[in-house]
Amino acid sequence: MNVTAKNGALAQSVALVGCGWFGFALAKQLVHEGYRVTGCKRSVDELSELTTAGIEAYSLQLGSDALSVPDAKALAGLFQTDYLVVNIPPRLKRGNAAYVEELQQLIALTQGWQYQRIVFISTTGVYPAQDKLMTEADAVAESSDSQILLDAEALFQAQTNACIVRFAGLVGPKRHPGRFLAGKTDVSGANISVNLVHLDDCVRAVSTIIAATRSGLSVAPIYNLCAPLHPTKSEFYQAAAQSLGLVAPEFNQQSMPSKVIQADAIVTDLGFRYQYASPLDMLAAC
Repeated sequence: MNVTAKNGALAQSVALVGCGWFGFALAKQLVHEGYRVTGCKRSVDELSELTTAGIEAYSLQLGSDALSVPDAKALAGLFQTDYLVVNIPPRLKRGNAAYVEELQQLIALTQGWQYQRIVFISTTGVYPAQDKLMTEADAVAESSDSQILLDAEALFQAQTNACIVRFAGLVGPKRHPGRFLAGKTDVSGANISVNLVHLDDCVRAVSTIIAATRSGLSVAPIYNLCAPLHPTKSEFYQAAAQSLGLVAPEFNQQSMPSKVIQADAIVTDLGFRYQYASPLDMLAAC
């Protein structure tokens, strides 16, 4: 299916690998902006949701546990686009040891197609738990999980025109943080700075990177994405629980290392503006 822009020219196209909570929200926004959008889900049964939203839908399962080896020819319509956004959650807490393997398989499927921009969604989990302001240059493999995340990023750093976007903790509709610590007692780390970003800002940031590429602006290889203000853990989670009418958590006096994610490079480079400057501002929009 070809999509024609308002000026009569063929619309530019974006492939979205991973149309989950964030990916689906981004895909719908890009359709609204006039892009031809292709997207994929693991289950064939879930494709109708994408189609209804105006997204060209494909089934794609990666990894050694996939029911069948992905067919590059059958997936040509998915991948032959101007832009590629890769949003495959690492699921490391669920023991997904095949994350890097899945990404290697994906890159092999896209070989032979030159993208104007590849956007790979990563996480600020690559930064160590230290009392430090973390910029894009401060990633360290301090654990097996952070090593896997950095290995994944390295796959895309080796690709032409790639931009890695590291999301802080994601909140938004259906992900209200008020339930995380509600009712708990003797919680440590009251002093820790909260590093969160709202779903809407994540969608706008990736859209901004694609638009900047179209306009010929220089895009950095890595951007952090995190609300610029950082309330403490006690301040935020007490307010979050109370906003839902739940019992606020009680904190002890044990301090912990407090890293702060600095995420103003995308603001300086691309003129991006955060809609939610503080995690406290996000509570009413979750």
